[in-house]
Amino acid sequence: MVVILMVAISAVISERVLDRLSKTQETYLQGLASAYLDGIVASITPSVLREDSWEVFDGIERMKPTADDILPVETVVTGKSGLVLASSNPVARETLRPLDADFAGKFDGTGVTIDPETRSGYVRRDIAYQNQLIGAVYAVFDVSSLLRERWQILVTLLTTNALFTALLGFVGFVTVSRMIRPMQVLETHMIDAAAGSATLIGEREFPAANSEAASVYRAYNALVRSETERQALARQLAEEEKLASLGRLASGMAHEINNPLGGLMNAVDTLRLHGERRNVRESSIELIQRGLYGIREVVEAALATYRPERLNRPLAEQDFADLKLLVRPELRRRKQRLDCSIDGTLEGERNWPAGPIRQAVLNLLLNAAAVTAEGGRVGMQIAVTAHGLDIAISDQGVGMPEPAKSILTDRKIREVPRDGSGLGLWIVRKIADDLGATISVSSETASNTIVRLSIPRRISEISNAA
Repeated sequence: MVVILMVAISAVISERVLDRLSKTQETYLQGLASAYLDGIVASITPSVLREDSWEVFDGIERMKPTADDILPVETVVTGKSGLVLASSNPVARETLRPLDADFAGKFDGTGVTIDPETRSGYVRRDIAYQNQLIGAVYAVFDVSSLLRERWQILVTLLTTNALFTALLGFVGFVTVSRMIRPMQVLETHMIDAAAGSATLIGEREFPAANSEAASVYRAYNALVRSETERQALARQLAEEEKLASLGRLASGMAHEINNPLGGLMNAVDTLRLHGERRNVRESSIELIQRGLYGIREVVEAALATYRPERLNRPLAEQDFADLKLLVRPELRRRKQRLDCSIDGTLEGERNWPAGPIRQAVLNLLLNAAAVTAEGGRVGMQIAVTAHGLDIAISDQGVGMPEPAKSILTDRKIREVPRDGSGLGLWIVRKIADDLGATISVSSETASNTIVRLSIPRRISEISNAA
């Protein structure tokens, strides 16, 4: 910007200087020519009246200056009829011949006309006697010195302006570089923060003489500390939510295992007392077998959900059967019922990971059970289509609050709720983002909310399905 501004200023100044110089030179040349022509006219007027060519020529030669830088290179005198009476260059302008039109056309009025191509100045003066026009004097001056002076001044201006422009441009560059250096440091740290590795600006990077930049640095460091604390809090809340969910599931599983254990203990006591009876023995063994089968189902469902090496295996229909077992204790405690339906088949589907989907659906089921009144119904409908997997979880609550709905549907919300409420829904939103899925919340009635998780197929999957 400094360079552009200086170039513009230099162009304007140079134009004004050269224009002023040109006018000054023309005024000087006009004065010199007027003095010369006045002397010529005064000395040759009688000879022009008599049309005496020799006397006119003699007057021209006698009046020719010899001690000036600007000398007349040619002087022509014409009579009343327009014929040449005398010329300082009789070879080019013959005596008693009409003046050629090209030469006469270079004289414009009584002022001096400068032609840069021929490096000459042209001026004309009429000769009058008793208010009668009796002839004219045409003078051509060598103005090489004037044009040379113009060129020297132009070169001086350009050189001086170029040096000043380069100097001021360098000073401006250095100054601006020093001014924006703190912002460059801040920019580097912000780029690192955007890439996921936010670091504090060290004290040695703080500018000593720029209090405003130091204030910005301190504000940025406070922001980084706040973000670090928020992330730590988010991890802590997520871990606590996970532990709370595991606690609820563990208590439910313990209840599910404890119930058949009571029956198993009774069956063992019965066998000990009445084991010799065939019918008592067979009924007790069947009771023990059913109880062990129930315990095995609950344990297998827990292993399938929380065994790390099985979290990324392909989703199967058995995963939804396991989810039914996992939420059954919570539903039984609240005297609720789960309505489940699967439309389509998951056989051969290899690109939907079981672990994240099970975790998201389990959170939605537990949330639906929590908002549904005692004795109500919770729904889980799964549909496998050509475009993807649709999972709809419905409840019979009083409707989902707007903050909770925003956590599920608003992609701009990326922060964990600071009060810990809605953390399970935030986890569902994060899993959906990782899977490229969409979440929608709708209500068929005032007491029926449906959360729909739509997981798309990949392009290759759509091609194979077609």
